[in-house]
Amino acid sequence: MGKSSRSLAGPRPGPLQYLLLIGLAVLFVYPIWWAISSSLKPPAEIIRDPLSFSPGSATLGNYRAMLHDVPIGTGFLNTVLVVAVKGAMTMFFCPLAGYAFAKYRFWGRNLLFGVLMLTLMLPTLVLIIPLLLEMSELGWVNTYQALILPGSIDAFSIFWMRQTIAAVPDELLDAGRVDGASEFGIFARIVVPVIRPGLAALGVLTAMNVYNDFVWPVVAVNDERHQTLQVVLSTLAQNVTGNRIGADFASVWGELLAAGSIAMLPVLVLFVLLQRHFINGILAGSVKG
Repeated sequence: MGKSSRSLAGPRPGPLQYLLLIGLAVLFVYPIWWAISSSLKPPAEIIRDPLSFSPGSATLGNYRAMLHDVPIGTGFLNTVLVVAVKGAMTMFFCPLAGYAFAKYRFWGRNLLFGVLMLTLMLPTLVLIIPLLLEMSELGWVNTYQALILPGSIDAFSIFWMRQTIAAVPDELLDAGRVDGASEFGIFARIVVPVIRPGLAALGVLTAMNVYNDFVWPVVAVNDERHQTLQVVLSTLAQNVTGNRIGADFASVWGELLAAGSIAMLPVLVLFVLLQRHFINGILAGSVKG
């Protein structure tokens, strides 16, 4: 029994493989460590000796100056609102659309799905001007509607859900219909528990995409009250030099690193907490085409 279970698990990695994985981990983690450690240095030390870090010289001065010069709190609140509402819309409507494409047979299904997939080939920049004109006609420029609604139901998320739901056995759905469950009840009580890893992966991807989105927010809003975090970060250097007379190059770098460190922490925490579901969802979504 023990021998068969070991054979199913596959061979254990050897020392060289462990060394390779440790080297790759250091390679990927070091830039994050450098950014956070450098944000704790005095500004002059960042320029003088950028690769070293002395815990004794650590200071929160860059963070205090950045919070004073930059409206990063407003950017965080706007980003949280957009991620929450836009993410909720994606997580509700896209699985339903994927369920329809995966489990229902209707006229024109393949044609409609093909057209949906073709939209993935359109570069984002091609859609910017039509979307902006549409927002202008609706009077939604510089509003939360412009930040949230465009892209909340996207082709990739529908495709992802279709691939995940296609692996759910049809027999489970037929058993639910025999028991008298409604179609939405079948989806909510049978399909959703089965595809939970795929939903978790979609949630992580959606949150990261919305959180890191820059092109559309910088076009759709131009007032400080509605700017997201990425837009605030893009104008951080101008805000620092504009709010502080005589701000030098080192001070700007210190505040940039402080703001960047704060901005990447939520994404890191989200991935660390949900990495198991994310990896399982990636594998589940690739089982059936």
